[in-house]
Amino acid sequence: MKISHHLDEATILAYAAGTLGEALSVVAAAHIAWCPDCRKAVRHAEAVGAALFDGNDGFTMPDGALESVMARLPGTPPRQTTATPALASSALSSSAGLPRPIASRLDGQSLSEIRWRRVAPGVAFHDFPLSGGSQGQLRLMRIAPGKSMPEHGHGGEELTLVLRGSYSDHLGRFGIGDVADLDESIEHRPVVDPEGDCICLVATEAPTRFTSLFARLMQPLVRI
Repeated sequence: MKISHHLDEATILAYAAGTLGEALSVVAAAHIAWCPDCRKAVRHAEAVGAALFDGNDGFTMPDGALESVMARLPGTPPRQTTATPALASSALSSSAGLPRPIASRLDGQSLSEIRWRRVAPGVAFHDFPLSGGSQGQLRLMRIAPGKSMPEHGHGGEELTLVLRGSYSDHLGRFGIGDVADLDESIEHRPVVDPEGDCICLVATEAPTRFTSLFARLMQPLVRI
């Protein structure tokens, strides 16, 4: 698996600190399970955090330590996340070929066995429940080959991890293991590549912000 798109610095640091919301954390943990670069970056961020606390007992951090950690983070367009950092060291792929943070929520089902909710021709969702008080949404999204999502922006942070297939937008091509780490400054129109369905795990902090009137009118019906 060749991973080209990673979590950004802010997301790595928030994940390591345990300050991400539940939905974003699941996607971050799933990507980290597959991505050795982001796994290493989380460990370095955790080490810096531990050293900062230990400094109260007389430990002094070396000059440039934080800059050194940031320099090791995967280079992606800057920008966001709560998962348990311990997942990063143990949550590798399950027998179903999925990262364990996802497989554990499917209760042994494969992606072909779960109940999909069709929201439009060629587009289906499978929603995951979140803990009480958690904000945002966590869902699987399956889109048919050649289909595109309407152009849209985001009301907050959004993480999208590709599990099967691939899609492309102005940010590049996203294949299996790639994560799109986006915030409210990004607008895009993802188009699924023609080889097959694209299945993604998507976490959002707030409702999607569609640019077209028709998409906005349909938004309450499809709950996105």
